[in-house]
Amino acid sequence: MVSDGFVKQISGYGLATAHILYHLPDHPAFLQAYIWQDYDLCPKFPELNKFLDFWQREIEGKLHSVTVAHHQLIKPAELRTVDGIFLLH
Repeated sequence: MVSDGFVKQISGYGLATAHILYHLPDHPAFLQAYIWQDYDLCPKFPELNKFLDFWQREIEGKLHSVTVAHHQLIKPAELRTVDGIFLLH
């Protein structure tokens, strides 16, 4: 059986990581960090946006900022043969 993550990668998803800073509800002058990571589609990030909508609807901590990094994990590779052995180029 193929993993759900692999199926997403084949479908064009890449690994997205969001560094979320939010205000503590009881001490709004203080910021707390939260790291979110999942497979998502760049540049619209539907999975991250779904999570952030949930956050704003259900979590008391007001969002301060969100920084996103994204990496396509599966990429086409150039192969060549040397003496009948396939090598990555």
